[in-house]
Amino acid sequence: MNIATTFRALTLSLAAALIPASLTAAQISFDAGWQEQRFAMFSSNGYGPRGSTLDIVSDGTVSLLWTRLPESLWPARSASWAWSVQDSVPPTDLRRKGGDDRNLALYFVFLPAETARANADSGIRRLLDADEARVLVYVWGGASGQPRVQTSPYLGPRGRTVALRPAGTGQATEKIDLAADFRAAFGEAPTALVGLAVSADSDDTNTRIRARISDLTLR
Repeated sequence: MNIATTFRALTLSLAAALIPASLTAAQISFDAGWQEQRFAMFSSNGYGPRGSTLDIVSDGTVSLLWTRLPESLWPARSASWAWSVQDSVPPTDLRRKGGDDRNLALYFVFLPAETARANADSGIRRLLDADEARVLVYVWGGASGQPRVQTSPYLGPRGRTVALRPAGTGQATEKIDLAADFRAAFGEAPTALVGLAVSADSDDTNTRIRARISDLTLR
């Protein structure tokens, strides 16, 4: 092997070693590691975790299912998933606290790495309330013609609602650039992606949701 060939081989090996872990696709399993967070004692959605698919039923109820991510996935900067809605809430104003029912919401929770490690045993409420938290909430719900990015009525400056699809039934596949949405929403580079959550919300309109999320993948 001559010097040029040796140099090229070493260069390719070094380049491969420097590829960030965020470029490796990781499919998220809806397994026993997901925990339900209720917001009222007698209000709970029905969740059917089964590997790559999560079925959700919300009947005049609201709650949130969440999980932490391992440090190996903290660098993830994009996501994709499929979702569908069989029974839908009516259109609502996603900016109105207490009147913002939505079929599905998928939360991406970001924190500085040191803050995440210091709160390794904290629940989702404490994570969302942290001053350093930044949360992107991708939503299937609300009215047609709404702004794509809206301030969250619950998270204030820490969170943004990203309206992908208005209320209604159907099925769709999403591919999301988390890094670009984070910069547009908060004006800075994203921190560590430390957690995920899924919710359905039908308590304000006292209606029923039947929906599904599947093939949630981070890159």
